[in-house]
Amino acid sequence: MRFDKYNEFNTKFSFSDIKGIGYEEGVTRRDPSSIIKIEGVYYVWYTRPPSNVPVVGPKAANDSLRAFHWDMASIYYATSKDGYNWKEQGVAVDRGPKGSFDARSVFTPDILVANNKYYLFYQAAGSLKEARWNGGKFDGGDFNKNKIGMSWSDSPTGPWHRWEKPILEVGPEDSWDGEVVHDPTLVVREGKYWLYYKSAGRVPWKPNISDGVFTKEYADMPNAVIGVAIADKPEGPYKKSVYNPVLIGGHECIVWPYRKGVCAFLSEGPEANSIQYAEDGINFYPVKHGLEKPEAGGTYRVGNFVDTDSQPGQGITWGLSHVLGKWNYLRRFDCDLSIQKGDSINREYEKVLEYKMEKD
Repeated sequence: MRFDKYNEFNTKFSFSDIKGIGYEEGVTRRDPSSIIKIEGVYYVWYTRPPSNVPVVGPKAANDSLRAFHWDMASIYYATSKDGYNWKEQGVAVDRGPKGSFDARSVFTPDILVANNKYYLFYQAAGSLKEARWNGGKFDGGDFNKNKIGMSWSDSPTGPWHRWEKPILEVGPEDSWDGEVVHDPTLVVREGKYWLYYKSAGRVPWKPNISDGVFTKEYADMPNAVIGVAIADKPEGPYKKSVYNPVLIGGHECIVWPYRKGVCAFLSEGPEANSIQYAEDGINFYPVKHGLEKPEAGGTYRVGNFVDTDSQPGQGITWGLSHVLGKWNYLRRFDCDLSIQKGDSINREYEKVLEYKMEKD
């Protein structure tokens, strides 16, 4: 067992305000994507509903009042030269046409760079009929059953071309992901595209969440059970892993490539505030506990999604997360989970082991 001094995953998250997409009265910005850098410019995408439209809950919501903070939203984007001063550029992906799977809201995006193209993955809701709540505060509900959509572009600035069919849908009513599919995050490894996503555990004692068939098999799983779906191409089809769910807990889970494997930051459940690691992308185990969480963080992806078979995952050093409140807003977080730091720590640890062997 290593002391923290020799744990390459030991870090502290610090937080700072940003300009341009920080706090703004009457405006909600939340759920930032991974951040990429193209020709010296950083790009981020995020959820933004119309300004000055209050959240009233699903019972009172209509075409001009929001059920949730992420209701009636579009995907906006912003750019920056330094990661602190941002300029909002406008809508990247808007809601779909009336009657479509994404007509009510598109939100919680993530970006993928592949084959000289850009792909935005995001949650989508078709109508208010999908809006459900947990019987408590109205901001604790969600769109059940939702879908994950995708749009692609030849440039990070657009125009974006909407994929007419969902990329991922919920499973059968009694499955672990029978309620929702949330928080798409992409990792490229083994020549394939790994889409990590969150779902909600089955909760048969709260029939107001879903009026379908219930199962006790997944009833003890907290909200935010993480699975993965894998495709040969960015456009899919994405096949859900037979090993799902691969992580228990982790509402708004943050996922990134590291070395040949995958890291995940979990914020809820039995491994709350921990970093998990899986060499194979499936069998995760804890490597660091007790960290302050970036809320719904999106990390700067060094290498812009190069396959980890070609270049080991470089880790993360900063990103953006959101702050909850009447008007959600974005802020920056910094840490040191880079491969360079990890290599340095591991070299020091090897010296310690060599010294102990000499003493023995």
